[in-house]
Amino acid sequence: MPGFPPIPADGSGMLLHRASVPAAMLEADLGPADADGLVLADIRIEAGRIAALTPAAATAPEGALDLDRGQVWPGLVDPHAHLDKAHIFPRAVNPDGTHPGAVKAVAEDRAAHWSAEDVRRRFTFALRCAEANGVVAIRTHLDSHGPQAALTWPVFAELREEWRGRITLQAAGLVSITDYAGEEGEALAARIAATGGLLGGNTRIPDDNGEKLEASLDGLFRQAIKHGLDIDLHVDESGDPNAATLGPIARAALRHRFPGRLTCGHCCSLAVQPPDVADRVMDLVAEAGITIISLPPVNQYLQDRVPGRTPRWRGVTLLHELRARGINVLIGGDNCRDPFYGYGDHDPIETFTDSVRIGHLDKPIGDWPAAVTARPAGWMGLPDHGRIRPGTAADLVLFRGRSMDELLSRRRGPRIVLRNGRPIPAELPEYRELDDLF
Repeated sequence: MPGFPPIPADGSGMLLHRASVPAAMLEADLGPADADGLVLADIRIEAGRIAALTPAAATAPEGALDLDRGQVWPGLVDPHAHLDKAHIFPRAVNPDGTHPGAVKAVAEDRAAHWSAEDVRRRFTFALRCAEANGVVAIRTHLDSHGPQAALTWPVFAELREEWRGRITLQAAGLVSITDYAGEEGEALAARIAATGGLLGGNTRIPDDNGEKLEASLDGLFRQAIKHGLDIDLHVDESGDPNAATLGPIARAALRHRFPGRLTCGHCCSLAVQPPDVADRVMDLVAEAGITIISLPPVNQYLQDRVPGRTPRWRGVTLLHELRARGINVLIGGDNCRDPFYGYGDHDPIETFTDSVRIGHLDKPIGDWPAAVTARPAGWMGLPDHGRIRPGTAADLVLFRGRSMDELLSRRRGPRIVLRNGRPIPAELPEYRELDDLF
């Protein structure tokens, strides 16, 4: 590729010289980082693995491939996606761009079109996009309403095996948390447990005075403990201050002494709570050990949308305040070319770029790049992903951008994706491949 040194196609030994690496993705101390949090390193690759990682030599060693300070990131990790919904936008248009409009459009499309083959085709297309962009792991939520669970979860299990070694896949069920009560909820939890997934769901319960939420949360946590499952929820995806389920979730986790990992995505309304209320909720989140996933591009697109009126807020949760409490904050891509978000390309760099701008994740950028690499990999139980360290597979993404402003100024700028030290084709599939589904 123009601008890059020639990378051996067979993955044979090589030394990447003068690679700018975000310090947040390193375990070794290679010296002080610059203002962008980058350190200059030499990365030796042998037999498809990282053999050595050292501060960049003053002069290029013989045979080294000089990256000229181009950045090198580990394989990218998306902790929150909806691959079963992906790419239905051409046939399921959201009429007004609102969240309720998206829910209705998806429900109608699911009822009319979501056969096993339809889900498999679109899901696979999404994985091909993600792989070309350098993604090595994804957690996706799967619509699991009624008979859809019996169709989609087997497709997911098949694709997880088919893509093993290319993209590590995890899945969480997506229903209303009220659905986990009773026999159907038990059957769904058992199906998810048998497939190795996570319990998940939407915590919004219309016209509830709080009693139904508490009972539903108790049922959810009991199912998770019974089956030994982690939990990943959609929480307070609204600009309504009365959407306030994050605190009750944290209290339920503490009440049940939940032993698993608990994740809450979105949490948008936290940003419109009175400051004292938000502070108390964030203290509870920290005490309960909850990880928060923010989805800035999609939340900004959906939230505060009123026809003919300019949105007044950004739709994202309190990113900086949560991190200041030591809470684990991740960034995910969420929806892609569906009624919730008609854009996107399964590229965490694009998501991160938008998140930096929306959430002011710079000045300094600090360890925020780890929110799409090291932190989600660690939370998802994938210690060999998301970091650059000796002994791990050389799953790397090479960029020409030397600084963060260069990297984040060009959407999907030049990149080379290495898997086990070998460059893989980085061409994105054509949307036309899905035309027959529409």
